[in-house]
Amino acid sequence: MNHNFVIIMAGGAGTRFWPFSRNNNPKQFHDVLGTGKTLLQQTVSRFEGVCPPENIYIVTSAEYYDLIKKQVPFLTDDQILLEPNRRNTAPCIAYACYKIAKKDPQARVVVAPSDHIILKEEIFREKILFALEAAGKEEILITLGIQPTRPDTGYGYIQFIPSESETKKVKTFTEKPQLEIAVKFLESGDFVWNAGIFVWNVQAILNAFAAYLPEVAEVFVAGEQDYYTEQEKTFIDKAYMLCRNVSIDVGIMEKAQNVYVVLSDFGWSDLGTWKSLYDISPKDAQQNATDGNIKLYNTGNCIIKTPKDKLVVVQGLDGYIIAENDGVLMICKIDEEQRVRDFVADAKQLGSQYI
Repeated sequence: MNHNFVIIMAGGAGTRFWPFSRNNNPKQFHDVLGTGKTLLQQTVSRFEGVCPPENIYIVTSAEYYDLIKKQVPFLTDDQILLEPNRRNTAPCIAYACYKIAKKDPQARVVVAPSDHIILKEEIFREKILFALEAAGKEEILITLGIQPTRPDTGYGYIQFIPSESETKKVKTFTEKPQLEIAVKFLESGDFVWNAGIFVWNVQAILNAFAAYLPEVAEVFVAGEQDYYTEQEKTFIDKAYMLCRNVSIDVGIMEKAQNVYVVLSDFGWSDLGTWKSLYDISPKDAQQNATDGNIKLYNTGNCIIKTPKDKLVVVQGLDGYIIAENDGVLMICKIDEEQRVRDFVADAKQLGSQYI
């Protein structure tokens, strides 16, 4: 277990969860489900028994350092990797993996987002430990694939080659297909949702960076002498100026020939939108999911999240998002939630305090 490491990606702004998620306090730092733990804290605790606490690394934006220290106080500064700019997941993962490789060249690494929901945590841990063991034996890149329950157009899909093995070779990746394509994916039986959770040994991913993103590899190899020293921040500030915006999926996973998927079913949701929160939330008899001091009349199929110190009365609505946080109230049809990005763009014109 001492060779097991976890990288948690916690730098996103969570725009689609506006106005609950804001630039200075995005969704991963909120107790979204009312459990007493934030999404980040839930993610950290999920890996108890997978690796020692000192082997948990969180990559985040420099502006969230204080939030990380407050919510996960056992982390040392060496375990909090601060990105000066957002450059998508490939530079984020490269930074953490090159740093970990300096500490432990035999490391086996899990990479996970900080804002996902996993309801069956014991099954999740079993799958992670299995994948870590498999990654320790071979130079393979493993992703976890979620058994789909519906033709969702908001998720990426992984097609695998059917086999008796629990690690199945990946054939193709497809990002957010049209509905009719997603329906065919489910009918075929050899497609799963891409959870964005990865497992590999550190040498396998460094070799993949060298092969498929050599310009990124070149940048982070140059920092080997600076990791775990006072010079690390100066090096990273310069390194990120040289990195383009590229995801690990596009940059490596879709190109590499040694990618495998472990099929999983552990109550997963990426919690990317208000609709995804609505889907997993408990509901009343009228199918309303509420959080706040709320009175409802002739209202159904709504998700309502408002401050508990304010009485909110709703009458005659069906299928709406009603969300208030930090001076912003949003009322939007659930089936038009893709417009939230437009609302954020327009609100930005009114002042940074609204985003």
